[in-house]
Amino acid sequence: MNRAPVTDLLVHICCAPCGSASLERLLDEGFRVSILWSNPNIYPRDEHDKRLDYVRKLGAHYNLPLHETPWVHDQWLQAVSGLEDEPEGKARCRACFFFNLTRTAEAASELGIPQFTTTLSISPYKSFSQICDAASRYEAFLPMDFKKPNGYQRSIELSRELGLYRQHYCGCEFSLR
Repeated sequence: MNRAPVTDLLVHICCAPCGSASLERLLDEGFRVSILWSNPNIYPRDEHDKRLDYVRKLGAHYNLPLHETPWVHDQWLQAVSGLEDEPEGKARCRACFFFNLTRTAEAASELGIPQFTTTLSISPYKSFSQICDAASRYEAFLPMDFKKPNGYQRSIELSRELGLYRQHYCGCEFSLR
């Protein structure tokens, strides 16, 4: 495998299972990775905190720095206001991607990290093109489709090996339906 030059990269991590194979791939490709936990969409608060605990466990496994943002669920609700009844994968999800990736772009800038990406793309339930569209206004965004090659399957394997919590819904109260 040809290795890219070492590049600092901030990775928005949506959950530990999605992060597992994504981080493994990025490290194998030679990136110098920092993790960002910014998921105010996750509801309820105890679910948010449980997922964060497993992200901390994953970060420690890979010995990676983890940056955490506050749970500002009320701000996220404002960002998706009027889209509550949208089906999964439509306008509400696009607004959520934009909200979280904007926060990631801001964090990358504040931390002096030249590029960022997200683990959201590993999920077979998330549209890579929607994710890229949501981040397209940011030159620092590095589009990476972690589904390929076999990323989702690898995340299942790593989740079992590492004892990671695999949630049964995307995260917001609307995806619980």
